[in-house]
Amino acid sequence: MHYERLGRTALKVSRLCLGTLNFGVRTTKDDSFALMDEALEQGINFFDTANHYGWQVHRGMTEELVGEWFASGGGRRDKVVLGTKVFCPMSDWPNDQGLSARHIIASCDASLRRLRTDWIDLFQMHGVDPTAGWDEVWQAMETLLHQGKIRYVGSSNFPGWNMVSAQEAANRRNFLGIVSEQCIYNLVDRQVEREVIPAARAYGVGVVAWSPLHGGLLGGALRKLGEGTAVKSAQGRAVVAMSTYREAVERYEEFCLDRGLDPAETALAWVLSRPAVTSAVIGPRTRAHLDGSLRALGSDLSEDTLREVEALFLPPAPTVG
Repeated sequence: MHYERLGRTALKVSRLCLGTLNFGVRTTKDDSFALMDEALEQGINFFDTANHYGWQVHRGMTEELVGEWFASGGGRRDKVVLGTKVFCPMSDWPNDQGLSARHIIASCDASLRRLRTDWIDLFQMHGVDPTAGWDEVWQAMETLLHQGKIRYVGSSNFPGWNMVSAQEAANRRNFLGIVSEQCIYNLVDRQVEREVIPAARAYGVGVVAWSPLHGGLLGGALRKLGEGTAVKSAQGRAVVAMSTYREAVERYEEFCLDRGLDPAETALAWVLSRPAVTSAVIGPRTRAHLDGSLRALGSDLSEDTLREVEALFLPPAPTVG
């Protein structure tokens, strides 16, 4: 396993981050435990969750499941760099969401109880709250840091401007501020290359890429749909994007077939090859999915092959008149 510093910190995280979005929802508790055990055994030390994951059953369920796994012993908690998130509504009450100081602190305490741990390594803001000033946000984060409840603060789904304004406010307080930005990044969605990644590189913020397969679209979706074996790629983000990118996906799957490449592993290898990416969030439902991600990490795809893959999804160059 390869490890990288998380942004400008000295914290070392694995290049694959185990995402837990499926745990307890699409994956049973026993299978989720087995995946966490195997990930840790393979050297994946970076786990990501969120306070509202499991909302299909009840908000907080996934954190509870991860906490039960931690409680089963074996030094699990000490080995894991744990990230969770705050922002999304946890109930219908007005103060049970967003980035007010009240909600940040209350949400952290609730996550700690569900996760059965004394500290969160990476406490991530799951979105921008336009009603919360950065002095209020950073005051709350400083309180949690001084109490020993969190170690670092990250952002997720932040536009570049908000990253800059947040970090400048932290700098004025002599606070470390944002050390990572978790954003969607894959062959289909490269919007973060415009402003988010330049901002991250300028401020020493680690980029953690989520949805490297764009909800399964890049994992052989057309073949699976044809075979009737599609699960994730038959719903959500993948289905919405298919109407726009069908021709590109067809070319991509043909490209992989001609060269004996696995589409999912190739797409993940491309994300991991991007110079700004510290880690990529994977969301395996099965051991086979996890094994495929590990193979992508050890991929020996050439620079030429990666450029060819990338070119399949690039729009034609504009005509200069």
